[in-house]
Amino acid sequence: MNWEELAAWLRLSLTPGVGNDSARKLLAAFGLPETIFAQSAHALQTVVGAQRAQALLCEPEALPAALHQLQDWLAAGTDRHVLTLADKRFPADLLEMADPPPMLYVLGDVKALHHPQRLAIVGSRNPTPQGQANARQFAQALSKSGVCIVSGLALGVDGAAHEGALEGGSPTVAVVGTGLDRVYPKRHLNLAHRIAAQGALVSEYPLGTPPLAAHFPQRNRLISGLSQGTLVVEAAVQSGSLITARLAAEQGREVFAIPGSIHAPQSKGCHALIRQGAKLVESAYDILEDLRLPTTGSLPFDTPVSASEDTLLKALGHDPVSLDALQARTGLDTATLQARLLELELEGQVGRLPGGLLQRIGSA
Repeated sequence: MNWEELAAWLRLSLTPGVGNDSARKLLAAFGLPETIFAQSAHALQTVVGAQRAQALLCEPEALPAALHQLQDWLAAGTDRHVLTLADKRFPADLLEMADPPPMLYVLGDVKALHHPQRLAIVGSRNPTPQGQANARQFAQALSKSGVCIVSGLALGVDGAAHEGALEGGSPTVAVVGTGLDRVYPKRHLNLAHRIAAQGALVSEYPLGTPPLAAHFPQRNRLISGLSQGTLVVEAAVQSGSLITARLAAEQGREVFAIPGSIHAPQSKGCHALIRQGAKLVESAYDILEDLRLPTTGSLPFDTPVSASEDTLLKALGHDPVSLDALQARTGLDTATLQARLLELELEGQVGRLPGGLLQRIGSA
């Protein structure tokens, strides 16, 4: 796409009164933005009404400064991209949505948006310590299995999910509600840089857009839309995470939820989702199995059992054992134990029984 074409897309997005819905109607009626701006007022009026037609005929006051800002931003690195609905790199999953954004700004690797296995992890901005740990551990185990974790860079569960994904080694995608020249919350500045280096930051909002409250529920549809499923770790009954889960269900995606204490407000949203049909999960393996997600070879299927894995197999013994008991026997932290169990399960050496029990399948 040349600069003139990109400038026309930006002008369309900045025209007052012309939101995503009107932009899509204009694109469907006339084609590319340059063609839209060549139409008469009468032709435009038949699609979007008189007021919007007049707005389209006038160049937005903010356009020159926005073009200069965009040009400088793109020139600052090869990891900066603008994808439009006409771009072949635009994520196909978002094109299936009822309201895809006309433009996407990407900082990082565009390929992360097309990763073959993508799962959203969302939840409370004020999780319990266990909820924070669950988000990180699930993300790490799934990332080690080759899954790209998608979340929203918010405090709490989102940040923990991105951290776990980075530790697991697979790409992670953060969909944000600001322009990509800003980081919100500011304490996630370093995390945002790491995500851009190992995945991508994505926004539908122009550079310079501040963190407005209305943008965050809006961006949730992109989090669910970019993913094959959505895992809710902790959420209150009235929360943005439940919006994401609802959008995922409407988009035909799977919804998963981790149960918690009946006394914890942060668990009530997950319990509500489970009552409505979300799938209760206790381990990363539950998600991989349900979505039938293949791994990308990050697990050591073809390598000999390591000393630590041999120790784990010995600790399992031959009788069914609970995860808590196994953790007490090995002294491993939850994330490491779950990741190693997942490797052994996928190798066919460990099986899961009702009641959360584990059983060794291979010989001694």
